[in-house]
Amino acid sequence: MTAPPSLEDLYLRMLQIRLIEEELLRAVQDGRVTGSTHLCIGQEAIPVGTCAALGPNDPVVATYRGHGWALSRGVPAEELLAEVFGRDSDLNGGRAGSAYLSGPQYGFYGENSIVGAGVPIALGLAMACNRLGGNRIPVVSIGDGAMNQGNVHESLNMASVLNIPLIVVVENNGYVEMTPSATLTAVPAAARAAAYSIIAMEVDGNDPLAVAATVSDAREAALQKSAPVLVEAHTRRLGGHYSGDAQQYRPAGELEGWRATDPLTLARSQLTSEAAARCEQQAEGAVSAALALAEGMPTPNVEEVMTHVFSG
Repeated sequence: MTAPPSLEDLYLRMLQIRLIEEELLRAVQDGRVTGSTHLCIGQEAIPVGTCAALGPNDPVVATYRGHGWALSRGVPAEELLAEVFGRDSDLNGGRAGSAYLSGPQYGFYGENSIVGAGVPIALGLAMACNRLGGNRIPVVSIGDGAMNQGNVHESLNMASVLNIPLIVVVENNGYVEMTPSATLTAVPAAARAAAYSIIAMEVDGNDPLAVAATVSDAREAALQKSAPVLVEAHTRRLGGHYSGDAQQYRPAGELEGWRATDPLTLARSQLTSEAAARCEQQAEGAVSAALALAEGMPTPNVEEVMTHVFSG
């Protein structure tokens, strides 16, 4: 990170993600997007803050709730929207959709719908970066429920044993899909790090400046110690696990209470009214333009349906 980010800039980035996620939710509901999608509404401060702290060539791997990570890493909004709409985007030609899109040319090495599967992928990237040099450190995001996956344990242990610099960001949003986290996890993510002899940090995941500062510290520590670092970011998911989730498992009033810690609301309260209005006008214009471009892109040519399926 060359210079600390400003709260105004981070608010603008979070707002653009929120507007895009809300548009995609409407698109699912009105049939413009088939199937379902997993949105990061309420969790925008984590990818925005994290990516503000990264080096220009640090790879990022995300979960299926990865739109905010892709956008924060530099994937153009119109290409992401077009991909989710099933258009012939420059990302993946409409083949990846919401949960599998990737853009390695932007440093975004993709999402993964298998819980925790991004960690061994990121470990492989980290081993390559470590061998090639250049101070590149991959970042992988997982939910707190993924800490119960075997491949996550194996990857954390392997990264520690081999002294591989890697940053694992655990987005603890209070739920493991539709089950409260506390009923499934005996030991929180940050407390588990000691079992692998790796550094753990915790941060308010609703504060993008705090996230940026913590991830910057994690990146420095990973480089200096040549070791993985785990960052547990505490946040709230202000929507369903997926776009069709009725959320009947939530206690009455929970969502209303959680909205008090909405990262956009908190950030806006610290800006002047002029700065906030400036961000909102810019974000709305950018997202509107991106949506128009995405909807204007053609659908994939059916004659090319087998392209990229087989090598050679």
